[in-house]
Amino acid sequence: MRGIWGAVATLALWGGVAQAQPLAPPPAQMGKVALTFDDLPGLSLFNDQAWVDFINRQLLRGLRRNHLPAIGFVNESKLDEGNRAHQIINLKLWLDAGKDLGNHTFSHESPNDLGAKGYIEDIAKGEPVTRGLLAERGRKLGWFRHPYLETGAPEPVKRAINDWLGKHGYRIAPVTIDADDWMFAEPYEDALAHHDEVRRLRLRKQYLDYTERAISWYQKASDALFGRQIAFVMLLHDTRLNADSIDELSAILKRRKLRPVSLENAMRDPAYKTRDPYVGKDGIEWLERWSYELKKGLPWTSWQDAPKQIEEEYERLETDQHKN
Repeated sequence: MRGIWGAVATLALWGGVAQAQPLAPPPAQMGKVALTFDDLPGLSLFNDQAWVDFINRQLLRGLRRNHLPAIGFVNESKLDEGNRAHQIINLKLWLDAGKDLGNHTFSHESPNDLGAKGYIEDIAKGEPVTRGLLAERGRKLGWFRHPYLETGAPEPVKRAINDWLGKHGYRIAPVTIDADDWMFAEPYEDALAHHDEVRRLRLRKQYLDYTERAISWYQKASDALFGRQIAFVMLLHDTRLNADSIDELSAILKRRKLRPVSLENAMRDPAYKTRDPYVGKDGIEWLERWSYELKKGLPWTSWQDAPKQIEEEYERLETDQHKN
């Protein structure tokens, strides 16, 4: 979700109508990016265990084929949305594939709704299975990702959550590339369900085009804030769209001169020591947060939201789901 100044700048430039902008040239030097996948053991329109199993197997095969390190962030409430044993097997598959797991809260609720106490309880409730699976392999649960990138407001709420995370051995997994893949994922699954191959291919192309454009923008934003390319942390989701597109996503990263690394590796970049001063109810990524701390502007005039067509298709599906 873009912040208020990004939205204002975009509307001011385009009058609310997206115009194609040329991609920035890729950096001269190879950079780094950590791939992070939210909403394990799967984000899907359908309550179908075989479908979710397929998503995970295909995604992990693609990550292995392209030699891509990754971490998955787990909502343990999802374990009981399907066959619990199968859902836990999907988490084990991630670990067996050499990937890491983190905590994404139990229920994927917002601190804006739960308050500090309720949100902390939801974090704690979301860790037992994941922690146990990691412990079986001699590893520890140490990463946390905020749902919706909402970190708590007002300031005492954010501080209470951060204090609890620190005392319980968690590090926050920030986001410095966000291409809104979740918005494309539901229409893509809907096209698959309706055997609409023309629409499916159109949606995947729109997603990949938008992703490359978004990555290009974040690279420009990094230069604006730090005068260099930081090691990025990219937000993705455990979806059929990404399972089907991982080869193309890998190719985009190569074109943009980004070498996938572990989250631990990316977080060694000194940029991640920059204070996050943002206190608000919107979920915004960390380059925007840091722009407030560093008092530097971001290149909002070249930012573009996801295509209006995608927004409309997503909203229509969300409305239909709530009717049923």
